Parts: sequence; C-alpha cells; structure tokens
Amino acid sequence: MRIVVKIGTSTLTHSTGCLNIRRIEKLCEVVSDLKNAGHEIVLVSSGAIGMGVGKLSLKSRPSDIPTKQAAAAVGQCELMYTYDKLFSEYRHTVAQILLTEHDINDERTRSNFHNTLTRLMELSCIPIINENDTVATEELGIGDNDTLAAIVSTNISADILVLLSDIDGLYTSDPHKDKNAKLISNVYEINDDIISLAGGKGSDLGTGGMTTKIKAAQIATSAGTDMIITNGDTPEVLYDIVDKKEVGTRFWSK
Repeated sequence: MRIVVKIGTSTLTHSTGCLNIRRIEKLCEVVSDLKNAGHEIVLVSSGAIGMGVGKLSLKSRPSDIPTKQAAAAVGQCELMYTYDKLFSEYRHTVAQILLTEHDINDERTRSNFHNTLTRLMELSCIPIINENDTVATEELGIGDNDTLAAIVSTNISADILVLLSDIDGLYTSDPHKDKNAKLISNVYEINDDIISLAGGKGSDLGTGGMTTKIKAAQIATSAGTDMIITNGDTPEVLYDIVDKKEVGTRFWSK
C-alpha cells in the first residue's frame, strides 16, 4: 500500500511549541514498522514554524512574515534532525523535500518532483515533505500542508491519504461547542452540506482547520485516492488504517 501521512503541528508539538517527544517517537516507530511490512510511506510534515517558536522561546506564533520565515528556518533544522535521529534507530533513511507553489504549478518542476519522489521510494527512503516556509508567503505559497499532502498524493497515485490532526474526524457540528456532535464515519460525496460543516482554522501554532481538510479531500478523492481524517494522539491508528478498520472520517474516492 502506498500511503501519504500528513502530520499536523498539533500532533508534533505541545501547545508551547516544544516537541512532543513521546508522540513523535511512537510515530516514527509505527511508520518504521509499516515500512518493514512492505508499505511505501511518504510523510508531509508540518511543525517547522511551531518548533521554531519553541526553539527561539517566542511567546506565540509570529504574525509578521519575516519572523515566521526565521522561525521556519530554525524549526525545519530541528524537525529534520529529530526525524533523522529517530528513523535511523530503526535503520531507515529519510529525505527532505521542500516545495513552493511554483514547484507544483510548473509542469517541468512538477515532473522533476514526481521523478525524485518515485526514485526515493524505490530506494526505500522515507521522503519527508514540507512547504518551503522560509521563502513562501501567504500570497505566493500553497498555504497549508493539508492541501500540499493532497497534491503529493495525486502526484504519486497514493492508495490513501491520512491526515493526523487534533480531532477525531468530521463532526455534525463543532464538538468543542456542541456535546451532541456526532462523528461522521464515511463521506461518499463532498456536497454543500459537508462543506458547510467546516469551521475555522485549527490550533494557534498551525495553519489548518477543517476547511483545508475538506479541500484536501476534494483534491484527493477526485484523483482516485481515499482520504482519512483521524486523531494523531495515538500514531498506532495507522495500523488500524492499514488493516482496513474504521477510524476517523473516511472520504471515499470517486
């Protein structure tokens, strides 16, 4: 199975911006085990700015672009160092790919990206992809890693896209505000009713929210890739997904 796993900032870090060591260690263990079982896995990892906030001891996520980019430059180093160290313990090699909107939209660079990514998987590497936040801006960038993960999934014809988030899936209403909100296990059509269920942005350190996840689902499913939104608190949930158990919200491809 070819799986793209998007890891949100809230999954990787505590609310302070500092690394959630226990969770990322478990994530790398599970991904390594799935690799050992023969699955191809690509990670789309957020967290560069969030980890930069912690590393630089900033009080909150910066609002100005230069400080965001500075935090990303610091945090991306910390992020890849951590992945490399943890995956090396299980004898797996990681590779970093940083993308901008131009890389995706330009036919030549998009083809180069596909060829590089495919070759890395053939070499049994674990590609770790992030938007190049040190040069991207809100006006020129992809904007969020949910969308980036969906684009990556379509580029390599992934079997499934998994968004690990801080919520169990798509609910009938905001579960933080409505105790009667119910989890929607399966979505077979992304219609206006489904789109209307999306709220605002996610955590203070991240950029995503349910709106970006619905957009990602539209991109992935229209290209033949199923997508699952599930809680990243327990990375072992990836085992359940591979075993075809019902977890989170699954958006079925067309």
